[in-house]
Amino acid sequence: MAQPSSQLRPAPAEPATAEALPALAPPRLALAVAAVIDIALHARPQPVSAKALAARHGLPPRHLEPVLQALVRHGLLKGLRGPHGGYELARERRRISAGDVARAVLSLDQPEPARPALAALVHPLLAGAGQAYLAVLDAVSIEDLCRQAEAAQLLPPDPPAGDFAI
Repeated sequence: MAQPSSQLRPAPAEPATAEALPALAPPRLALAVAAVIDIALHARPQPVSAKALAARHGLPPRHLEPVLQALVRHGLLKGLRGPHGGYELARERRRISAGDVARAVLSLDQPEPARPALAALVHPLLAGAGQAYLAVLDAVSIEDLCRQAEAAQLLPPDPPAGDFAI
């Protein structure tokens, strides 16, 4: 005899704590959003170099490059070459959402192929959850996050200047 559907559902989980929330997002997403905010705040009068960006966030530049390139491919950043090159926003910061950044970063992760029987059950569940997740991120612009960072004085300090002889 089949069980009623209410008995098949798991018990509601405890509310998410602040410590549990970052586990819902890939680490690269937090890095990408921080990088876009940093570039939005520091890209004037010159683009932000990957080296300066990495130094401000305490990361090796090679760790940032795949994320920055994904953001360029998705039209969120412009990469400028040359001695004064670096990255700047490809459009106004009010026209870039955290959801746009998430889509760029999520494109880096290729899903594992699922068995067809499981895919029919799991894919709709994850697709619906993903749409809800992105809808929340779409409601927040980089402009909103920049204002919050400035108000809270969360700007990372500029790295120390190198030793240059003039």
